[in-house]
Amino acid sequence: MSAPPLKKPTVTEREARQVAEAAREQDWRKPSFGKELFLGRFRLDLIHPHPLPTDEAVRRGEQFLTKLRAFCEAKVDSALIEREARIPDEVINGLKELGALGMKIDPKYGGLGLTQVYYNKALALVGSASPAVGVLLSAHQSIGVPQPLKLFGTPEQKQRFLPRCARTDISAFLLTEPDVGSDPARLATSAVPDGDDYVLDGVKLWTTNGVVADLLVVMARVPKSEGHRGGITAFVVEADSPGITVENRNAFMGLRGIENGVTRFHQVRVPAANRIGPEGVGLKIALTTLNTGRLSLPASCVAAGKWSLKIAREWSAAREQWGRPIAHHEAVGAKISFIAATTFALEAVLDLSSQMADEDRNDIRIEGALAKLIASELGWRMADELVQIRGGRGFETAASLAARGEKAVPAEQVLRDLRINRIFEGSTEIMHLLIAREAVDAHLSVAGDLIDPDKSLQDKARAGANAGVFYAKWLPKLVAGPGQLPSSYAEFKHGIDLSPHLRHVERHSRKLARSTFYAMSRWQGRMETKQAFLGRIVDIGAELFAMSAACVRAEMLRSRGENGREAYQLADAFCRQSRIRVDELFGRLWSNTDDVDGKVVKGVMAGTYEWLEHGIVDPSGDGPWIADTTPGPSERTNVHRPIR
Repeated sequence: MSAPPLKKPTVTEREARQVAEAAREQDWRKPSFGKELFLGRFRLDLIHPHPLPTDEAVRRGEQFLTKLRAFCEAKVDSALIEREARIPDEVINGLKELGALGMKIDPKYGGLGLTQVYYNKALALVGSASPAVGVLLSAHQSIGVPQPLKLFGTPEQKQRFLPRCARTDISAFLLTEPDVGSDPARLATSAVPDGDDYVLDGVKLWTTNGVVADLLVVMARVPKSEGHRGGITAFVVEADSPGITVENRNAFMGLRGIENGVTRFHQVRVPAANRIGPEGVGLKIALTTLNTGRLSLPASCVAAGKWSLKIAREWSAAREQWGRPIAHHEAVGAKISFIAATTFALEAVLDLSSQMADEDRNDIRIEGALAKLIASELGWRMADELVQIRGGRGFETAASLAARGEKAVPAEQVLRDLRINRIFEGSTEIMHLLIAREAVDAHLSVAGDLIDPDKSLQDKARAGANAGVFYAKWLPKLVAGPGQLPSSYAEFKHGIDLSPHLRHVERHSRKLARSTFYAMSRWQGRMETKQAFLGRIVDIGAELFAMSAACVRAEMLRSRGENGREAYQLADAFCRQSRIRVDELFGRLWSNTDDVDGKVVKGVMAGTYEWLEHGIVDPSGDGPWIADTTPGPSERTNVHRPIR
């Protein structure tokens, strides 16, 4: 007898937090530069000297990049993809023949076995030719079937599915639902055990690659029953299984060629052998997959930064205003400097995080999240500045520019394409909360019971004693450090002196830790509601990480004789710009409008300011805010179109 189908779960905020907490990796078995940074310990030794790939990894990676560049230049027509909102089948088949579907898959399963560093270089390259193609490859490998199976799959599952993913089959990752985003506790798609199978019912939204996928990773809730622990569970599902309907191919403001859809499951039978890991660990699998999967987004931002710099340089030399090229006007020059310095720093963050992921010596869950956060935010700003530099031409489409005889520069398209990165794979707001939770992990480990309302007085007393011991040792170390010594980090002085920036990072790492401790002491159990404060704490950490990475990369390039002087200039410029942002963020920790903002929000939601909305016409169409996802057979045409 199979268990009854699940009803849509209703959960409290506390229950939702408990689900998210249970999915976290609880232990820190390896050192983490990011974790130490938030604790006030600037562990430069964890990232300097800059780790480097092996000669064999470089040879294999460069060999593939050469082939991929030739393919992109000859076969990928970005304007065509933008115009028709679809990647031509022959392009996807060409990528299959090139082995691009298997960049991260082990050669023993037919893949190329590229490192994370070269995988991201490949994504940046193909993404510069067409961001939609970059997303296709990234969604397939970064979060699709290959990565979860690599980390959690059985030998049999790897042997069955990875060769297909390496050469022929496109995969997709299905977690989000119409009424469930970053709150997986409310996940409604069910997987009911029935003999040797599970029966899936539910609807998934924003399934990138879902329209053309052959294999799916599906997150579904297994009901607890005899012999089944239940919980959110991951499955590999054949996309052409009976009962699966792709009900819609979604369209967006950017990335117009991506195959993103709505997928309905109705009584879809999935063999138990296709379950990834035990029941109840699906969310942990998803979060672990994203530790490195998120690095694909900084790759696209770095590519956009490089392109923006190229266009800004060429255009600002050609366009004259008031008797000289616009680059020589300070207002424009500042924007060009920002684009150049930020591109250098984001590439430093990406390559450093990727190389640490390859070496597997460090726990990079914080570094990967910080890389995604700062790259998506600064990447968007770089594209916005390029549009401003281009003026009216920045707002004009490439097709319109070409039609009237000018160079078809798709600046507005890049701005549209990049916007999603602040939402994809964890919005900026969710990233703030995820990183903040990891950043305060050490504090919660020793003092969490003190602010937990469910703990007994005895537990609180024990926690108080443990906290006293921890803070007696930790707090004095936040008073002074190498950042106060003028001679510290002298190895970073070669013509241009980067050592003051590293001393700044060290001092402000301690200041960040002190600020976090003070906030926890002040707000205690209410700390989790101070999302604006936590966001600023995380943004400071991201800037400090980026400054560190930029300096370490500059020194690595100098030591290797690769544009070292220029790298030092760019690192110096970025750090000076970043330090201004850090000072502003520290000021806003305690001087802000958070309280008054909260009052205004209450007024808005109560209708107090509804008069302010008068005098407009709302062009929105009819329909519910959130589509109905009641389980049942599909009533729509299946738009699934596998590419062969």
